[in-house]
Amino acid sequence: MPISQDEYGDEDLDLSPFKVHSRREILALMRALCEQRQLVRMLVGGSGEASVTSILHVDEDDNAVILDVPANAAITRHVLGSKNISFETVLERIRILFFATDITECSYGDLPALRIALPTSMIRLQRREYYRVATPLATPLRCTIQIIDGETVQPVTLSLLNVSGGGITIIDDKHQLDHTIGRIYRGCQIYLPGSTVVTTALEIRNSVDLRMENGKHSRRLGCLFHDLPKAMLAVIQRYITRLEREQNARNSGLR
Repeated sequence: MPISQDEYGDEDLDLSPFKVHSRREILALMRALCEQRQLVRMLVGGSGEASVTSILHVDEDDNAVILDVPANAAITRHVLGSKNISFETVLERIRILFFATDITECSYGDLPALRIALPTSMIRLQRREYYRVATPLATPLRCTIQIIDGETVQPVTLSLLNVSGGGITIIDDKHQLDHTIGRIYRGCQIYLPGSTVVTTALEIRNSVDLRMENGKHSRRLGCLFHDLPKAMLAVIQRYITRLEREQNARNSGLR
C-alpha cells in the first residue's frame, strides 16, 4: 500500500515504537536491502505518482544512499522536484518505510542514478499482525460494501490488493466509494476461498490516487477493520498463513 510521511495511517497505530533512530541500525538495514536487491516502491508525495527503484549503494562516509533511476522519465523529473518522497519495501517479511525531503541526480558505475541523504530514522513494522500479504492476482478476493444514499442501498463489489490482521487494501478504480478519511462502512463482506464470508465494518484510513508507469490511474483505499469479532480475525489469520505457505512453496520451486 502506498504511504507518505504526512498521511500514513492505514493501521491507525502509533508508529513511534517502530522507529529506528540508531545510525548503525539504519546503515545495516540499507545495506541488507542493497545486498538482497530488494525492490523499493517510491511515491511522490501529493502527486499520487509511484514507481519502483532499488538501492545501488550505501555511502557511509558521505551519509548518502544511491538509488536506481525509475524507468519512467516523467516520474523521475517529478521526483527530482519533490520535497516529500516516500519509500516502502519488505525485508525478511518486515515492512520497511523511510522518507526523503530532497533527491538529486548523480552517477553510479558510469550510469545515471539518484541520491538521497541517509535517513535519520526508518520505520520497521515487525509486528506480525501488521504484515500484509498480497492476494492472488489470478483469483483476487472480493469485498462487498453497502453504499447508502437516503433510503437506497447499493452494494458495490471491489477487489482486494492485500490483507493483514489489521485491515485490507481495496482497489476502487471507478471511484465508487466515499474515500473520506474516517468514513466507516458497516456490514462489509469479504469473500474468502471455500465459501467463507467475513463480515466486518471497514474504516477508511488512507486514500491514494496513483498514476502508474503504464499511464493508467488507480485508487487504493487502506481500510482498518472496525469492531472485527475475534472469530472473524482468526479466520483471516488462517487465510494469511495459508497464502504465505503457498507463496513460500512457489518461491522454493515446490509448486
